[in-house]
Amino acid sequence: MFKNYIKIAWRSLKRQPFFAFLNTFGLAIGMAGGLLISLYIYDEMNFDTMFPEADRIYRINTDIKFGGTESKSAQVSAPMAAAMESDFSQVELTTRFRNLGSMLLRKSNTEANIKEQSATFVDATFFEMFGLELLVGDVQTALKEPNTLVLTKTAALKHFGLKKAVGQSLILNNTDTYTVTGVIEDMPERSFLRNHNVFMAMAGNEDAQNQEWTSHNFFTFIKLIPGADIANLQEPLQSMVGTYIMPYVQTFLPGVTEEQLAASGNYLYYNTIALKDIHLYSNKDHELSPNSSIQNVYILSFIGLFLILLASVNFMNLSTAQSLKRAKEVGIRKTLGSDKSALIRQFLTESGLISFISLLFCLGIAIVAIPYFNALSGKSISIPFTNPIFWIALFVGATVLALFSGMYPAFFMSRFAPVKVLKGAGATSTGGGNIRSLLVVFQFAISIFLIVSTLVVFMQLKFIQSKDLGFTKDQVLIVDDVYTLGDKATTFKEQVEQLGQVESATLSSFLPTPSVRSNTSFFKEGGATAENSINMQIWNVDDDYIPTMNMEILEGRNFDRQFGTDSTAMLINESAVAILGVKPKEALGMRIIRNFENGTSNNFTIIGVIKDFNYESLRENIGALSMTLGRSTGSLAVKLEAGNFSNSISSIEGIWNKVAPGQPFDYRFMEDSFNTTYEAEQQLGRIFVTFTILSILIACLGLFGLAAFNAQKRTKEIGIRKVLGASIGQITYHLTTDFLKMVGVAIIVSLPVGWYLMNKWLEDFTYRIEISWWVFVFAALIALTIAVLTVSYQSIKAAIANPVKSLRTE
Repeated sequence: MFKNYIKIAWRSLKRQPFFAFLNTFGLAIGMAGGLLISLYIYDEMNFDTMFPEADRIYRINTDIKFGGTESKSAQVSAPMAAAMESDFSQVELTTRFRNLGSMLLRKSNTEANIKEQSATFVDATFFEMFGLELLVGDVQTALKEPNTLVLTKTAALKHFGLKKAVGQSLILNNTDTYTVTGVIEDMPERSFLRNHNVFMAMAGNEDAQNQEWTSHNFFTFIKLIPGADIANLQEPLQSMVGTYIMPYVQTFLPGVTEEQLAASGNYLYYNTIALKDIHLYSNKDHELSPNSSIQNVYILSFIGLFLILLASVNFMNLSTAQSLKRAKEVGIRKTLGSDKSALIRQFLTESGLISFISLLFCLGIAIVAIPYFNALSGKSISIPFTNPIFWIALFVGATVLALFSGMYPAFFMSRFAPVKVLKGAGATSTGGGNIRSLLVVFQFAISIFLIVSTLVVFMQLKFIQSKDLGFTKDQVLIVDDVYTLGDKATTFKEQVEQLGQVESATLSSFLPTPSVRSNTSFFKEGGATAENSINMQIWNVDDDYIPTMNMEILEGRNFDRQFGTDSTAMLINESAVAILGVKPKEALGMRIIRNFENGTSNNFTIIGVIKDFNYESLRENIGALSMTLGRSTGSLAVKLEAGNFSNSISSIEGIWNKVAPGQPFDYRFMEDSFNTTYEAEQQLGRIFVTFTILSILIACLGLFGLAAFNAQKRTKEIGIRKVLGASIGQITYHLTTDFLKMVGVAIIVSLPVGWYLMNKWLEDFTYRIEISWWVFVFAALIALTIAVLTVSYQSIKAAIANPVKSLRTE
């Protein structure tokens, strides 16, 4: 019987090639889109799951408010790991990371450096914590001693070769010599350490030995004993504030109590996050690697679900629309003894056949599309053809889709009354028009929502690009690793400034685009008390920094090396002035004190107030910031004149090669660095565009098929109208109007939903657009235009047909 169902289903498809193609192609597109998004979501949801016992590993975070500044940090103080391991029986193991970012390495007998993008200090317990083995070397001793390091396989091959690496010496940043004690496999792509390739012994890091409980620079991971519940650790964890933090704070704030700090609005909260949750749920400052967001996973999940639903709705619509042609078939089958259940099985077999043919096309589309999808999403996803679970999931998915898509048409067509349809009343007895209309409304509502979402995402990105940030990022070239020049850094800057294409240049490690930075506590003159505290960034810059970045000084003046007192001068921004509780002009001349653990202090005099500029993401408020005159040679920022940048870069590289022969010349444009901050939003925007186009295409396929069927069903009506004098335009308008009404209902339904959900998305940004009314009008016009173009072809084709032929049809 099943073989007979297949044979009849195949014949039915061959009799209706046009509708079979629309059904198959629409399902294939929806399934391919759903497959690619599913692979993306699987990739996102499985970060850091490859580590043994990952479910027992957690990271300690710190939420702080002090001195008017709030921060949410992924780092804690150096001594916390040891304290947790000794104080808490639930903690089996701890390990710390002190991230350094990029680093220059060279062999001890060479002059040429090779740049490694991500290096970090790490405790010797690193290997045990994450269950890692060395390819070469002894895991028990690899990072026990100071000035030792472990390279990843790729880094080892780059410098020495895999077998020859252990025992070799490397000079880091032209200063410290380290011995290679091991080689480890490259970190997995779905790991929080995926970008790291140099791991140095924490035993050689001086900061790791200090007891400064308020200096948060160490990523600290703990592994709980089997059976321990992280929820039971929260209260003991918070008790460390009283046990360790307050005694340390009292060394520079004598007599202060935890209650007094809380009363003044300050706080320090410790919290934990599971290792497997970091990639999607952590929103802390300065992560070890860039994270994604669970919100993006939800958005893409809905888009994938919408695509499959749209394709399924297409199938339902086109199948029920063809019910007129199948009505007599059903009537004859029932007359010959077929019961309702047999007819349902027959129609479900047809939907199953279409679904599995679509699955084959889906795989072909996915194979072709996956390189473009990877470029779109920034992933390295592959289709796991060798994984049996993948094929089982595909088979189950195709079966469920066949049942879901075919169930309504099967029940709908199996209930036809044979007496009515065999008498020729099929046109009036088949029904289903209201359901089809609702399904069309659903399709276009989803498409319009995606159009609105796409427009809003790109408007927000355009706003970010064009917003006045308080500094100029255009035409600013950043030369990195200038610190490797040592005493020649100033010479390099001076020679670059002599180039005709250069307007100005400044030496500093601190940039308003992503760079390493942290907050420091200061006190207003009058005493080190919680009420007098101000927590802010402190940047070491030179006197060319402000003009090169084109920042505005609201009150006072810039640094001037001709004034010897400027070595203790300070510039602060408007946010810092607000915390001080004075007006910008009143801040001039105020003295700010920075206390150190050893009892010494630095006193600074405010000489100028800078207009606030966005040095963090536009998701964040502008925090308090100060600048002091000092030597900081991490980077050289060069303001170039408009013109041929290639020539300018070549000239700067020529100077670099003379000053630092053999050293890698690494540069970037500030605008590119700024854009990387919003890479996730840019990827989301590109994905929205792609899948919005796919959703519209699927909706149009269904609308095109329905329009063709509608025109076919009304052939005699169209012929009579033409004979009675109706013009082509009138007939086309009449055939098109019903569909446009459905699109109009979709517009009314989808626009409020789009407004609400996109406003929720925009809440993640402190600086954001307001969604204008024209966005909704434009989205509605796009939908109407697409619908008109889709339906008009079939309508015009029917309207220009010869009425003599149409009136002869039976």
